[in-house]
Order: sequence, then structure tokens, then C-alpha cells
Amino acid sequence: MAKRRPSQHLGTIEYIGPRPQAKPLRRPANFLGGWVVLMIAAGAVWFFGKPLVPLLRAQQSVASIESADVLIGELAPSPNFGDRLASAALQRTKMPSVHDTAYYGISYPGGDIPPTPDGRWKGKAEDLIVRSYRNLGIDLQELVHEDIKKHFALYPQLWPERAPDPNIDHRRIQNLQRFFKHGAAELPATRQVADYKPGDVVVWMLAQGDLHCGIVVPGPGERRNEAWIVHDIGSGPKWENVLTDYQIHGHYRYAGPRGEVAGN
Repeated sequence: MAKRRPSQHLGTIEYIGPRPQAKPLRRPANFLGGWVVLMIAAGAVWFFGKPLVPLLRAQQSVASIESADVLIGELAPSPNFGDRLASAALQRTKMPSVHDTAYYGISYPGGDIPPTPDGRWKGKAEDLIVRSYRNLGIDLQELVHEDIKKHFALYPQLWPERAPDPNIDHRRIQNLQRFFKHGAAELPATRQVADYKPGDVVVWMLAQGDLHCGIVVPGPGERRNEAWIVHDIGSGPKWENVLTDYQIHGHYRYAGPRGEVAGN
């Protein structure tokens, strides 16, 4: 018998083991999705932060040391005398002070009442005005005293003194009013806020009949176009929106003996 030759064709080999897993296709990065996430985050910040904007603006528009510093920095270098006087008045609100209406013997000229033992300023509404002018090189102590010596009979005779007194003459509102009038600095005492410019001196009649005075300054922050007041009504110099809170008794714009107009 002839031998059977093995078949030249192999049969299918069955693979025994885990089925091979196809590798997942790598997808390109979704840049658009990243931008969407960022936009959603930004929108959330805007949505939840929007109510805080008026609050932040309100905080910038209140009288504070920070808002005073901003305004002082803008007004101090101004060529306008009134702006510079307003800046000097605002500086007073940053200095610890004690209200004091007492009579003191002081030097002349350039004299001032002594500070407290701990170095705080002392004084009243008139002293704030005198110190603000003196900061610009204008000594109301000397100017008022010299004018009273020349025109004593024209000044109010409301006190025991029967001669000029350089210790107190410039620290009395009525004398300041008469002096400003002699200097052609008197303006109409209206209640129109637009009539008042930074650096103007205002005198009020209080409810009890006493006179009070202060200096017009801009308001803080977004309220800069408003006419606010720096004054000392009993608790040291304050920066307040009180121009028409009292009866306006006098309005003056005095820029010193050189005749410069404070509001120009």
C-alpha cells in the first residue's frame, strides 16, 4: 500500500485566551470646551460681583482719610488759590484736635495757641480758618490786627477790649467778616450751592444765635462736584456735607492782600 502524504494545507488554529481589546481612538483636545468653562466662570464673577460695585463706589464717596488724601493730592498743586486753600483745610481733618474756645496770650505775628501736652491741636472754628490760610503764607493774625488798628471804630464793639488785641482779634468771626469785607471779598450769602467754590469762607447763624464758620471744599469721590465743608463745630475739624444745613450769614472769597481771586 502506498503511504498517505500529509496534507499541505494547515487547518485554522484556534486562539485560546482573552480577547484582544481595541485601543480607544485619541481625540483632539477640546479647546472650545475650555473657553466655555472660562466664560461661565467669568460670568459667575460678574453676576455675583455686580451688586458690590455700588457699595465700593459708595465707600469711595464718603469722607475718610483715604478719600481726603486723594483730594489733597489733586488740589494742592493747583494754580487756583481756592483749590489750594481747600487742600489746606482738608489737611486739618487729619490732625488730632481738641475743641477749645479759651483766650490765650500768643506771640505776634505768626502766633498760635499752645497744643495739648500730648501734642494735639487746640482751637475752634476760626482757628481752622487762620491755620488753613497760614499754610499758604497768609497770616490773618497780622492782617486783621493791622486793619483793626487803622479802623478800630469800624469793627464790632462786642467785647471788653477797647483797643486792638493781637491775641484774639483774628480768632473772632465778626472780626474776620469785617476784615474780608474791607478786602472786597464779600459775596452774596445765597442758598444756591452752585454759588460756592472751593476755598470760600462761609459763616452761619446757628439755631441758638451763635455764629459759626468753615471753608468750602469738594466732596469725596464721585461727589467731587458738590460743595462740602471743613469746619470745627465742637469735635475737631470735620469734612461734611452741611453747607445749607444752617442759616448762611456770610460768604467770602479772600485770596490774600495780593488781590488774587480765589475762585478763578
